[in-house]
Amino acid sequence: MYLETDIKKRNNVRVVGDGENTLVLGHGFGCDQRMWDYLVPYFNKDYKIVLFDYVGCGQSDLSAFDKERYSQLSGYAKDVEEIFDALELSNAIFIGHSVSSTIGMHVAIERPDLISKLIMVCPSPCFLNLPPDYMGGFEKEDLEELINLMDKNYLGWASYFAPLVVGEGHDESVRQELEDSFCSTDPSYAKPFAKATFFADDRHLLPKLTVPTLILQSQDDSLASIEVGRYMHKAIKHSIFTVLEAKGHCLHMTTPEQVAHAIEEFLD
Repeated sequence: MYLETDIKKRNNVRVVGDGENTLVLGHGFGCDQRMWDYLVPYFNKDYKIVLFDYVGCGQSDLSAFDKERYSQLSGYAKDVEEIFDALELSNAIFIGHSVSSTIGMHVAIERPDLISKLIMVCPSPCFLNLPPDYMGGFEKEDLEELINLMDKNYLGWASYFAPLVVGEGHDESVRQELEDSFCSTDPSYAKPFAKATFFADDRHLLPKLTVPTLILQSQDDSLASIEVGRYMHKAIKHSIFTVLEAKGHCLHMTTPEQVAHAIEEFLD
């Protein structure tokens, strides 16, 4: 059992801002808490903001990595639960990017005392095509090939994947920041997270989610389509579905003002 100080160190927990209500920000695969730097200035005057790195990412304690635990999304959800408990948080607002949207859903269902509202930025409960009922965007063989590329040529994988994630028409510095983040993550930690992210099918959890939920989708996202957002909206009882006039999978980095405005509307 980790002590409070151990968990803060383990997940490189950082608290900024001031306010009665708390926002907890969960980063996506291959990223770390720095990816939220674009969005934080919009909220740190009115909210207490909790930032962290999943074990294996960013400045987390790599010695705490457990291959079995982090081979599935429930292990990352356990990180979040333990961070909440260490900081004595409850009824907080969780903002998750990409796979962290699903991780936040795990937590909200497992521990409904922790999360009062859930905000999903470019979410997908399943990236796989499972016809005829669901098209997540990727064939299993293509994802397996992408994962195998991480073994064969990790830097090549990062340079291929980063522009795909960011999308077209954005500042080159954002793509470079994302690629640098991918490259700085040890493949021995990145690969299990990739497998847990891209081969998960958590569609069965959507009807179990009862907290008010905002689904923020991009008009053109290579990883999570508008159709996936509509699918989630239909399955989640208390959800709002908003499509932003933007491209790419990292809206909190490329169009933070639009994301902040949509979140403020939802929270108000």
